[in-house]
Amino acid sequence: MKKLILLSNLKPGMITAEDVYSHSGQLILAKGLPLTDQSITRLDSYSIMAVKIEEAETPPEPAPTKLSYSERVKRSPEFLEFKTSFDATLTEFKDSINDIVQKGSPINTDAILEDTLSLLNTSHGHVNIFDMLQNMRQYDDLTYAHCLNVGLICNVFAGWLHMNEEDIRLATLCGVFHDIGKLSIPDSIVKKPDKLTDQEYNLIKTHTLEGYRNLRDQDIDEHIKNAALMHHERCDGKGYPFGLPIDKIDKFAKIVAIADVYDAMTAARVYRGALCPFRVIEIYEKEGLQRYDPQYIITFLENVVLTYLNSEVRLSDGRIGKIVFVNKDYLSKPTIQLEDGTFLDLSKETDLSIDTIL
Repeated sequence: MKKLILLSNLKPGMITAEDVYSHSGQLILAKGLPLTDQSITRLDSYSIMAVKIEEAETPPEPAPTKLSYSERVKRSPEFLEFKTSFDATLTEFKDSINDIVQKGSPINTDAILEDTLSLLNTSHGHVNIFDMLQNMRQYDDLTYAHCLNVGLICNVFAGWLHMNEEDIRLATLCGVFHDIGKLSIPDSIVKKPDKLTDQEYNLIKTHTLEGYRNLRDQDIDEHIKNAALMHHERCDGKGYPFGLPIDKIDKFAKIVAIADVYDAMTAARVYRGALCPFRVIEIYEKEGLQRYDPQYIITFLENVVLTYLNSEVRLSDGRIGKIVFVNKDYLSKPTIQLEDGTFLDLSKETDLSIDTIL
């Protein structure tokens, strides 16, 4: 674009848009020449009143970058409030747990429960707690944060199971204390980023026995002790430490087992990023739901999926759409409405899956 600029408004660096001639036809400045103080003075000496200058086109405003699902959550006032409360609760919780393990201090379940439940109040509803926890993953004290996470998930989970208020509170405490035995295992093994050796894995497995030992003489509900001992037992009899069958596993330990695995898989690790919730659900389905109590695992997965209804997602082939229908027979494969308005039933697309929640 060309614009006629008065001599008094010319500035060094402006570019001439056409050749500039004197009144007698002599070329003074060629087209495309950057102006300098000297050339502007020269124009003045020839009584040139104005010059056509190349005017740079104003670049269009870049389209605002669409925030990802995670970024939207992290920028929300609810998340910032939750994170502040979580950090404060985690510090107090760490001190309490260390006193129990190192000094044998009595457990004040009422105080720990009150602090944990206060986090649910700041999360503004049970549905949001999964959004919050999915983005609360930057902690060095992984065992402590994981215990709090599992306690919160167990609280919501017990509500989905329509347990009474007393049992919901008990389920929360079972989750909070389930991994206390890991504090007796060396950090170098608990936090090891590489594959554990057989010897290290066998040592890790003792955390269930260590947890029960830490809680055995405490004046707390037996279900809390059993959850620490049995949360790695599986209903197909292939868990540890005892390989118990389904009817011998404490019902609260069954609940904790599901919440424990879900939180662990949706958390980032040194060797991988956090898994998308639908990828986790797919793993549950592929590895066999028979490992968990059917009445518990189906309820849990159905409700987790429902929390993401109407969410925008990216599929494994790069296409983007919105979850519009949950398929109860294939929970990891809901129906998606694509950007062009068409519908895609993922349960009929064996090679497609949900890759990311946007």
